[in-house]
Amino acid sequence: MTVYFIGAGPGDPELITVKGQRLIHSCPVILYAGSLVPEAVLQGHSAEQVVNTAELHLGEIITLLRQAHERGLDVARVHSGDPSLYGAIGEQIRELRTLGIPFEIIPGVTATAACAALLESELTLPGIAQTVILTRYGTTSPMPEGEQLHDLARHRATLAIHLGVRHLPAIVEELLPHYGADCPIAVIHRASWPDQDWVLGTLSDIEERVAAKDFRRTALILVGRVLDPGAFAESALYDAAHRHLYRPGSA
Repeated sequence: MTVYFIGAGPGDPELITVKGQRLIHSCPVILYAGSLVPEAVLQGHSAEQVVNTAELHLGEIITLLRQAHERGLDVARVHSGDPSLYGAIGEQIRELRTLGIPFEIIPGVTATAACAALLESELTLPGIAQTVILTRYGTTSPMPEGEQLHDLARHRATLAIHLGVRHLPAIVEELLPHYGADCPIAVIHRASWPDQDWVLGTLSDIEERVAAKDFRRTALILVGRVLDPGAFAESALYDAAHRHLYRPGSA
């Protein structure tokens, strides 16, 4: 018996991995985070028990996992995006280890990747940005020392900010001194879902643009020059003069 923490991807059922889908189809027990995972992701399953855990607390979830373990039944524990990023699997894993219940993590497509695809953007461009910082805007629980937004903004890297759309004015205020008023910023609502929507602007006008859309939750904020880079250098990867293991010969 194994508990499989499966990344369902950002919303589009077709963005789940082949392995994740296979496990959902084969596991006799499915626990899914229904607030962020669409039921379409579960289509084709043959599970005898399917539970939406959106309204359950940790203890209740662990009880269900323990009961499945006692019955020798594999569990598909389905989370949105990639379970390792803001998936709250850490505390579940800690409990499973205490109980001696085997588990495995199946990666998924992140919301950041889905948003970049929607914007037709590469988040790492030569000479523009080679670093992507994934963070959240800390309100309900404090951010660790050194991880406040103004600390991260000093790097002027590409930023992906979760759980921040309601606090956009404060975010803009913290970013402006480091990125400048003309820096591109996008707010993407429910990327890859049927009702996906987004706005692209700059730090100087994004608040007005987002207010017009009335985005309130389930939105990701992307910040960085890569969103509107203008001219940029080409990667060495495909440079005819660049030699590597798979292209050692002369041009």
